[in-house]
Amino acid sequence: MLLAFDTSSAAVTVALATPAGEIVASSTAVDALRHGELLAPAIASALESAGVAPGDLTGIAVGVGPGPFTGLRVGLVTARTMGAVLGLEVAGVCSLDILARQSSLTLPVAVATDARRKEIYWALYDGPAADGSRRRLEGPAVDKPADVAHVLSGLPVIGRGAVMYADALGVAVPDPAVEYPSAEVLATGVATGTLVTVAPEPMYLRRPDVTMSSGPKSVL
Repeated sequence: MLLAFDTSSAAVTVALATPAGEIVASSTAVDALRHGELLAPAIASALESAGVAPGDLTGIAVGVGPGPFTGLRVGLVTARTMGAVLGLEVAGVCSLDILARQSSLTLPVAVATDARRKEIYWALYDGPAADGSRRRLEGPAVDKPADVAHVLSGLPVIGRGAVMYADALGVAVPDPAVEYPSAEVLATGVATGTLVTVAPEPMYLRRPDVTMSSGPKSVL
């Protein structure tokens, strides 16, 4: 069984999938301030409802952001700790890639999530391949919505950032329900190889108005 979760947004989302990508348990709770309180019980509940013991897990998948670092760290530390204790491989996935994979549109799309400070994390994606996978064309990056409106112009934009800043972006929001990354999509995408995996390190982006050292932050 593959355990998948993402805490890169206001949502804490957890799923269990078979090696073929079939979802056997999942949950999502939206609370931007309680990632640390919600994740462990959600994992325990998913395992219990599926009748799966931690020792039955064969791998872990985790969203690596970009996202607000406090919430993101909860998921990454949990994934890496469980991987070390259980001797499991931990696969990271860009959380914007997860959202792009959630779109049912047969068009190129943009993803925009809430980066706080009135900014968005964004990326552009090609139309879906036959297996549903999407190729990232540009990003991820972090900017003020108005500064990238010309880049996203003409594309359907999904994600919480699109809902929050639709006017500033000057775009239509095709599916307001697709606001947060889904652990079900993460689990299925990793199990079937239709999501690109990376090291389980935080995808931390330098904000345009902040001077700081480059490179990912440590989660430990």
